[in-house]
Amino acid sequence: MRANSCDHSRRKALKNIATALGGGIVAINSVAKETPGFRLSSFMADVTPPVGNPLYNGSPEIATAVVDRLEVHGLVLHGSDKPLVLAAVDWCEIRNESYERWRSVLAEAAHTDKQRVVLSCVHQHDAAYSDFVAQRLLKANHVKEDLCDPRFDEQALEGVASAVRKCLANSTPITAIGTGQGKVEKVASNRRYVTPDGKVSFERVSAEHDPVVRDMPTGLIDPWLKTLSFWNGDKPVAALSCYSTHPMSYYGKGQISCDFPGLARARRQKEMPSVAQVYCSGCSGDTMAGKFNDGSPANRPVLEERLYQGMLTAWNSTERHPLHRISFRCVPMRLKPRATPGYSIEEFRRTLADSTAPRLDRFGAALGLSWRERYDAGHAIDVPAIDFGAAQIVLLPAETFVQYQLWAQGLRPDSFVVTIGYGECAPGYIPTAKDAADGYHDHYSWIAFPECEATMRQALKEALAA
Repeated sequence: MRANSCDHSRRKALKNIATALGGGIVAINSVAKETPGFRLSSFMADVTPPVGNPLYNGSPEIATAVVDRLEVHGLVLHGSDKPLVLAAVDWCEIRNESYERWRSVLAEAAHTDKQRVVLSCVHQHDAAYSDFVAQRLLKANHVKEDLCDPRFDEQALEGVASAVRKCLANSTPITAIGTGQGKVEKVASNRRYVTPDGKVSFERVSAEHDPVVRDMPTGLIDPWLKTLSFWNGDKPVAALSCYSTHPMSYYGKGQISCDFPGLARARRQKEMPSVAQVYCSGCSGDTMAGKFNDGSPANRPVLEERLYQGMLTAWNSTERHPLHRISFRCVPMRLKPRATPGYSIEEFRRTLADSTAPRLDRFGAALGLSWRERYDAGHAIDVPAIDFGAAQIVLLPAETFVQYQLWAQGLRPDSFVVTIGYGECAPGYIPTAKDAADGYHDHYSWIAFPECEATMRQALKEALAA
């Protein structure tokens, strides 16, 4: 006998509950609006730290000058149940309790739920870095240097929340979305390369000074910059661009800068002042400009121009699609902690308390302990996705490797998938199982690999409803 729809729904609900109790992945907050009536608001806020503010660039440093302002650019979408907020922050990372705080405050400002706040960092390195718990752990263990300045962080966040509140009164109807992509030439390369003696190395960096390493093959990248735009009839209202690369040219001297992606974004904004420009970094854990960047200041405008040309090409190739619905899904994901030597709670605490330990080790221990305490308390990492029918936006955590971005696109091959990286940044680098098999072991990762791949791919599948 065929089961009726009520029986089917009941079995499906029980299956979801069982999966959740078993530690699996369950989609939540899935809603859709099938009728027109969508509106969009845009906002921008300055979040530039002052000179003297702590920065964290793989090693703690102090801001010595402001070269370029740091900003938050974002959108609020109305008409799909509660509002959806998308915000891109010109900061290096926002992690753990700080990430929770940002989403909660912006959700309150937009009158929505925190799961519906899609928050990412662009990940410039000469920029602020926020983890309130790690900062408290450092101070409790008498570490002199600071990871972040919670007072400044709160002031900056309130400025962003104020901008969100103000923008709600100035929404514009949205009747269509636009999709376009442009190939970016000579910007991204992969960390991974094979040495002349046949060994696999992951040591290529954003500003590569070794000409031999720069001359290695480009490696796996996503060469396409994608631009998803929002239209009111024939009038463009906003454009979200996304490209997979670490966003650094020269860095590490405390000179605050939005770097070449922020400068390219500003050029597009100047050219189209009535169209809100948002730029997000894609999954960029293993992509950077190292093959095409020797770290000299002269390279910043070169990389800016190349990224800008990709933005321009993407815009000029835009195809419009009527907007009939917006669906939202949020998948809670649990990435297991790393269990290799040096990554246990006891070892973190010992390193933090050891005044003779290297400064970088104590910072890493504070970050690791902040993540472990949150994980052990049962918190999950959200993987949110917004579905516009012809296009999707999905947000992945931290320094996810570019292969995950390519896998996301493969899940919806007939659609336009924009994959954003640097959501909740607590996990650090998120490699693939193949990378782990090839010997990847960077210290700046607090999750178990290769196990993380299966969890991440399942979350992507659920979030994209593939």
